[in-house]
Amino acid sequence: MANNEQVELLKQGPQAWNAWRAEQSGASVDLSGGALRGLDLQGADLSGADLKGADLRGANLSSANLTRAHLEGANLFKAILNGANLNEADLSGIQFLQCPQLQAANNWQSAYRDEDLACGAAIPGR
Repeated sequence: MANNEQVELLKQGPQAWNAWRAEQSGASVDLSGGALRGLDLQGADLSGADLKGADLRGANLSSANLTRAHLEGANLFKAILNGANLNEADLSGIQFLQCPQLQAANNWQSAYRDEDLACGAAIPGR
């Protein structure tokens, strides 16, 4: 379950979040199952974050760093991923993500994803 303090900090916006991440470089980030619906997370450093089952409906993840993030089962209905870095992210079982959303992100081809999100590229092994 999500770390409530981290969820509240993230709700303060990407600037506050990224400052905290810079100070706590080794901290593990648990936002699993978090209620993050509609948040502006543009440019947020979510690298390596546990976002399993998170509610990211309508969230703006443009230019966010999602490198090696665990998004299994997260809800991305109408989420904006333009320029987000999905390098080696785990998108298995993700809900309501469409190829046009995925293809607007960077490094999406290296993300682990289900067959229905192949989007014309090979799916990497784990």
